[in-house]
Amino acid sequence: MALSKFQHSVITYICLEPRQQRCSFILCSTRFPMETMFDGLFLSRYLNMSVEGQEAVTTVTPGQYILIEGNDDDNPFVAKLLKFFGDESHKQKKALVQWFLRLSEVPQNKMLLLGRSPHPQEIFYYLGRACDDEINAESILGTVHVRQDNSPASVVPVYSSFFPFCPELRKGLRNSVCFPIQATPSTPRTPCHATPSTPRTPRHATPSIPSRTVPARQPGNILEEARARLHVSSVPESLPCREQEFQDIYDFVESKVMDGTGGCMYISGVPGTGKTATIHEVIRCLQHASDMDEIPTFRFIEINGMKMTDPHQAYVQILQKLTGQKVTADHAAALLEKRFSNPTPKKETTVLLVDELDLLWTRKQNVMYNLFDWPTRRHARLVVLTIANTMDLPERIMINRVASRLGLTRMSFQPYSFKQLQQIITSRLIKVKAFDEDAMQLVSRKVAALSGDARRCLDICRRATEICEHSASHPSSAGLVRMSHVMEALDEMFSSSYITAIRCASLQEQLFLRAVIAEFRQLGLEEAIFQQVFVQHQALSRVEGLQPISVSEGLAVCQRLGACRLLLLEASHLDMLQRVRLNVSQDDVLYALKAVRD
Repeated sequence: MALSKFQHSVITYICLEPRQQRCSFILCSTRFPMETMFDGLFLSRYLNMSVEGQEAVTTVTPGQYILIEGNDDDNPFVAKLLKFFGDESHKQKKALVQWFLRLSEVPQNKMLLLGRSPHPQEIFYYLGRACDDEINAESILGTVHVRQDNSPASVVPVYSSFFPFCPELRKGLRNSVCFPIQATPSTPRTPCHATPSTPRTPRHATPSIPSRTVPARQPGNILEEARARLHVSSVPESLPCREQEFQDIYDFVESKVMDGTGGCMYISGVPGTGKTATIHEVIRCLQHASDMDEIPTFRFIEINGMKMTDPHQAYVQILQKLTGQKVTADHAAALLEKRFSNPTPKKETTVLLVDELDLLWTRKQNVMYNLFDWPTRRHARLVVLTIANTMDLPERIMINRVASRLGLTRMSFQPYSFKQLQQIITSRLIKVKAFDEDAMQLVSRKVAALSGDARRCLDICRRATEICEHSASHPSSAGLVRMSHVMEALDEMFSSSYITAIRCASLQEQLFLRAVIAEFRQLGLEEAIFQQVFVQHQALSRVEGLQPISVSEGLAVCQRLGACRLLLLEASHLDMLQRVRLNVSQDDVLYALKAVRD
């Protein structure tokens, strides 16, 4: 039906919300040409919107404060409605809003700028680069009553780092940047009187560790201070020998945070090469840049495959660290899928660190697939950094659809050389002269020739300081750590009861341990089944010129190694399909077997 050029116009858009509530959005205008209404922005003073709830109708007009759908139904966003307009396709109705932050959305580092304890229902004026001020009209839930508190105690000082708006607006908004918000529902709810039930166990029933009443004892001599600095948990002042890797990871994450996009990076390297420490340093520098308002804010969460009993627990931990909710694995996967697939007007970038990625492997590989697929979503704003010990893990165990989602952004951390290990020890012992130069060079060369593990190098140095201190007649007369102390520490480190047991094992048992390590390296995992290891054992027997043993003899060898606790065996009756893990490090096994063969 043709409409006259100046006919009164009414446009109605109906949307069914998942909360079983029908909402009708009516955009009304006075007498004006139809082409004007569709070609440009609507004039805000001529438009309103009606939101029909179940029992009441609320009219929303520009200038009112509104509630907008958030990440969940319990925490909607708060904004001030500025105007309504239509999009370019004339099919969807848009709204221009000015965002406000709830107290829970304000970063903790910005809370210190308030100088007081804010009210739990206060909202704060905010103009951030990460917020889109154009929203869909159907996402409006209703109006909310905002009352400005003009008391002197409620006036909050305006800081340019917290309120990034122009200086001309700063004076006019000085008394209106903070509002106590009071939201009244359209229909009063009748409180339900629940029947008495059995008291529930408190949710936070874990006892807390009391705070220290006496300060920690300060080091009494140079060796005690050196031992404290050489501990693997001690945070060094700098991270030497990984400057290029640090810069590459920093540039990758910074570009994703600045652009508001997602991506994946696969980081590999043998244990003890500084992978996790480098990423933590990158995140610390990025968080400092965010505090200085140099880059947009982001959230950092970390999960470790070693700390999970099941790979699907990754969903539970990610959701709990993002929202605080603790649900089942399937429910958490569904909520994360919705969170990273649907657009929300206020969403900050999330940086996810997945350590020990190889332990998240499953038969269908759905956990790995989702972790790599979510960053590719348009509205996810998720950056995933994965760490594993095997460089070619994607080619070994990942199916094609998972490897394709991972992408080509990869980085490999090479083992430390003896000069780099020596530099790491020197950087931790700045202004502390505790080691002789020859002793430091000896431990660096020994570890570099075996594995290049910086943690093993630090442990040997710490043990050498203990030996040096105990060998002195008086603790105050202890001198420098010399080569004799380092040699004694090396003998202790590589002459444990496990290494002695490996050296005293039979030829077939030593060959079985070599087969276990070979299978681990082929799979890229730290776990294998007996059938796979037995195939490796037969191949190694032929290489060594030995007669391959039978399956029953192989099971007997595996059981003997399990009884010595050199192997961890699955308690089951599967025999050929039982899972096998090493109870000692691969470096210790290789060191013991190398000494036997020499």
